[in-house]
Parts: sequence; structure tokens; C-alpha cells
Amino acid sequence: MANAASGMAVEDECKRKFLELKSKRNYRFIIFRIDGQQVVVEKLGNPQETYDDFTASLPADECRYAVFDFDFTTTENCQKSKIFFIAWSPDSSRVRMKMVYASSKDRFKRELDGIQVELQATDPSEMSFDIIKSRAL
Repeated sequence: MANAASGMAVEDECKRKFLELKSKRNYRFIIFRIDGQQVVVEKLGNPQETYDDFTASLPADECRYAVFDFDFTTTENCQKSKIFFIAWSPDSSRVRMKMVYASSKDRFKRELDGIQVELQATDPSEMSFDIIKSRAL
């Protein structure tokens, strides 16, 4: 299952947990990290957790991939939900780490069928709640 270009494998658990988030809504968010040569699940956020809980779970100086199930109300007062893929690559993380995450991102994202919005963030202001909300509408 490793991608020849980046040499990165995706653990089956990553896909399984994503499907549970998408279809059963078991989780509010999932944070993934690259461990050696594969992407693994680092943290699962329960459905009661908020966007603030999610952003607080991202390390300040290391890259991560994450998916967040964002619930919102449209201007027509309809309840909706969108699944965000967030590539977290803080400026303070090591250059090598940023390169590995950047080169593996598209391959990993393809494994997660059902991503609706993608966001790249290098600091918390680039993924503020207001930005998430504006991208969802």
C-alpha cells in the first residue's frame, strides 16, 4: 500500500475511523500523524468536543493531518455538516517534517473518501473558527 513517490503507507485504522466519522458520526475529529513510514491515528475527538478542543489538540510545533466534522446552520436555517481535511504545518516545525507531510498529503487525502473542504494552515489564525465557517457556507 505504500506510495512509491513518498514511500508512505496508510494504516487501515485511519480509513476505518474516517468512515465511522463520516457515516456513523462517532467522532467530531480525528488527528493523524506520520509515524516512521506510515500514517496513523493519533487522537479521536468524541462527538461532544468543540472546534476549540480540536485546535487545542494540534501540537504547536509539529505537522499533522486532521479531519473535522463541522456542523453549521445555513442562512436558510438548515442544519448541515461538512467534513474538513486540514493539513497543519506550523512555521515552527522542522523543515524535513514539513516536506514529508507536504509530499504525502495528496496520497493520504485520496484514501479518505468524502472530504468536502481542504484547508492548509501554518498558524492558528489560518484555521480560525470564522475561516472554517466561511469555507463551509
